[in-house]
Amino acid sequence: MSGGAGFIGSHLCERLLQEGQHVICVDNLSTGSERNIAHLVGREGFEFVRHDVIEPGDWPADYVYHLASPASPPGYLRRPLETLLVNSIGTRNLLEVARRHGARFLLASTSEVYGDPLEHPQKETYWGNVNPIGERSCYDEGKRFAEALTMAYVRQYSLDARLIRIFNTYGPRSDPDDGRLVPSFITQALRGQPITVYGDGQQTRSLCYVSDLVEGILKAMHTAGTEGEVFNLGNPDEHTVLEYARLIRDICRSRSEIVLQPLPIEDDPQRRRPDICKARTMLGWEPKVGLQAGLEATVAWFRERLAEA
Repeated sequence: MSGGAGFIGSHLCERLLQEGQHVICVDNLSTGSERNIAHLVGREGFEFVRHDVIEPGDWPADYVYHLASPASPPGYLRRPLETLLVNSIGTRNLLEVARRHGARFLLASTSEVYGDPLEHPQKETYWGNVNPIGERSCYDEGKRFAEALTMAYVRQYSLDARLIRIFNTYGPRSDPDDGRLVPSFITQALRGQPITVYGDGQQTRSLCYVSDLVEGILKAMHTAGTEGEVFNLGNPDEHTVLEYARLIRDICRSRSEIVLQPLPIEDDPQRRRPDICKARTMLGWEPKVGLQAGLEATVAWFRERLAEA
């Protein structure tokens, strides 16, 4: 698994170990953290390899999960070239690993391939509204290229590969400083700082708890007939950013003021909500963790993390 020391990757590693799988976690720790996998090191069946997948590598594999890439705006804006390379050269290197070993392959793509969508909610058949030269393009277009490259391997080599498009995901082990909505709001609320909402706060997002996402990833990998398919994985429960800010402030029992600020980067999507009919039908998957319960668990983790810091 590439990106196994990241937020989502570490949860997937943990789940695979619980199921008795041998896990090779490959990560260069550019945005991942050894802290995320510290509780897994030393467990039977877990192996950590510090390696940048932009460089060739080879590991025995029956299943290849490709999750490596900066994923938050601050992360990919600090590393635009690395983001483009890991989603192009890195993707090809891991596709070659899967081809050499006859392994199944899963590409973790993103809802960002839809850009600022003109279709709502977004179906897998929607081609997107992406600015190919904007600040976000290193991530948006990097992932779109990774999808095209993966499908070329499916068609040319009959590789058993599938794509997932991950919508906004939250939960324990997300980076407090990665700039995304839930970590930022929780960190600010617990510290008593102003909660920063960019824009007018009326833009919408749909948040999926990380354990639900991991379940969807496993179903996409292991369900028969998913070769060459693409699945939206996210929670269709849609709220405004301002609503999230107020709810998180209440759960944190904070008195932080909510402050509106100008959008820091261009092309910020105004609406984001997945259509998950395909995942429901083909995978038998849909989110089960409610927003209140998921946020309470996430806030509890952040309280402990900030207290340690």
